[in-house]
Amino acid sequence: MIIAQKKRKENIAEYLLYMWQVEDLIRANGSDMQRIRENIVGRYGQPPEVCEEISRWYGELIDMMRSEGVMEKGHIQINKNVIIALTGLHLQLLKSPKEMVYQAAYYKTLPYIVQLRSKSGEEDIPEPETCFVAVYGYLLLKMQGREVSAETTEAVQQISTFLAVLASKYAEESNREIPSKEQNV
Repeated sequence: MIIAQKKRKENIAEYLLYMWQVEDLIRANGSDMQRIRENIVGRYGQPPEVCEEISRWYGELIDMMRSEGVMEKGHIQINKNVIIALTGLHLQLLKSPKEMVYQAAYYKTLPYIVQLRSKSGEEDIPEPETCFVAVYGYLLLKMQGREVSAETTEAVQQISTFLAVLASKYAEESNREIPSKEQNV
């Protein structure tokens, strides 16, 4: 919860990857709140009242996962909403003549996206989601200590660069100031 709040404000891409990891941690702990308290919440080293708040947050996520039918696999709607927002922004940026840097990052990444989609057979998922799936899969392999080929590492580096540009554009869009009434006069 604490990390999620911080990441949501600072970097939407890191936030989404973190939230996918939280979903997997919940699954790995059998959606059992006692196990989550022991294995996850207890390791935060926070005062009891903060630990209780974190536990409530995990409990709410478990409830969402149950009600949305994603206890075994998939993502809760709040995470899907991030993908929807990023996909909308992605499409908007691709159409904008002012976004040459973004478009260059996208076209440099596109061959990897095409390759990933052809391997996975999941061509109907949005391109940003394909990128997140690739990065998350790579992170899981690294956490498991499994060997990753140089080609995969190169692809993930380019995809990560692209996602960083998208996250930066998202932050710009989110932080854009609304003109005051005085400026409109």
